[in-house]
Order: sequence, then structure tokens, then C-alpha cells
Amino acid sequence: MEVFEKLLLWMDPQLRAGPEAMAVDEWLLETVEAPVLRIYGWRGDWVSLGYFGEFVAAEAEFPGVDVVRRWTGGGMVDHRVDWTYSLVVPRGERLVSARGAESYRLIHTALAKVLADRENLVKLHNGYNHVGAGLCFDNPVQYDLTDIFGRKIAGAGQRRTKLGLLHQGSVAVIANMNSEKRAERFSELLASRWEVVSFSPEPDELAHRAMARYARDGWTQRR
Repeated sequence: MEVFEKLLLWMDPQLRAGPEAMAVDEWLLETVEAPVLRIYGWRGDWVSLGYFGEFVAAEAEFPGVDVVRRWTGGGMVDHRVDWTYSLVVPRGERLVSARGAESYRLIHTALAKVLADRENLVKLHNGYNHVGAGLCFDNPVQYDLTDIFGRKIAGAGQRRTKLGLLHQGSVAVIANMNSEKRAERFSELLASRWEVVSFSPEPDELAHRAMARYARDGWTQRR
């Protein structure tokens, strides 16, 4: 069962530094009128830290790697070795009013089908054996995706505001993957109708948002 009636797929061609990458998602949440699946890459070496994460722990785990704090929850994610996506859902969509665990489950159920060569190779984690590790991929929680050996291969963090839902996800890089085909398949499973679109946020607007939050030491290092 599809999550959305219509979805916009944006293969963001611009590699962005961490603060700008986060600013784009915030901009989308404030401006879009339909759900958007954004696929993007990073300029430089970046680790992202969940909203409640410990900056000192991130510095110790990834010395010399730039750190950006997300607006969403979850653990530390090494974006040098992942496939990163965001799902931005405006208010009025059913997914926004769903409980956090349910929205997480619905999105990852679709993603599991994208990642699995056979249905039993990727599964939703049952939430048992939660270890509380700071590293996102060392710490599978309920409805994360794991392989047949129990290793986490996909996770995400969410934030809800009066404007809608921001779901920021990460998938461990899999050999011979095709980013565009994966994104298209993901779109097919999420929505009854989908189309490829392009957005062009103003650079000055993104710079302002980045400096107001994500590029500030007070934001990144606050814990």
C-alpha cells in the first residue's frame, strides 16, 4: 500500500557541505506543497550528529572529519560511506499525523523492498537488543533495516513541526548500486503517482539558514 497519492522526486545534483545540506531540507519543509523525496550527496567529508547527540563523542569517533548537527534525532552517521535521502512531507498528509514509529515503519517497509534482492534478505528490526550506541549503524532500533546477520543497513531520524514531517535517512552503500534506479523504485513504492522535479533554492537563502543554525558552533557543539 502506497504511503502517498503523489510524490516529487528530486535528484539534487549539487554536492553540498553539511550546513547547506541541512538548510536545504529545512527550506523544503517550509516551502513545498507535496511530499518530496530528495536524494543528495556531500561536498567534503562529513559526519552528521542527531539533535540530542554528543559533539565530543563525534569528534572522538571521527577525528579530522567535519561534523554537522541535524534537526532530526538518531545517532552519528558517516556520510562518506552512505546513500543519503530526505523525505519532506507537508502538513495535511496522512503520514504527518501518524505516530512516529508508524511513519518510520511505513517508510522503511518500502525501502526494504528496494534494498532486498530477495524478500528475506532485508527486514525491519524488531527493536530487541537495543544497545544505545552513539554510532547510528551500530545501534539498530525498532523498524530500522537489517540484513540476515542482524547488521543495520538503513536508519533515519525524524522531526515534526507545524509545517509537516522531515525524515532524514541513510543507507549503507551497497556494491553495484545505481542511485537513480534505487530512487525511482523507492518512489514507486511510496506513491501511487510520482514525477521527477528540480528545485533551485536561492544560494543566499541557504547561506542565511545555514549561518542561523547549522554552521554555528553554538548549534553544533551545544552538547
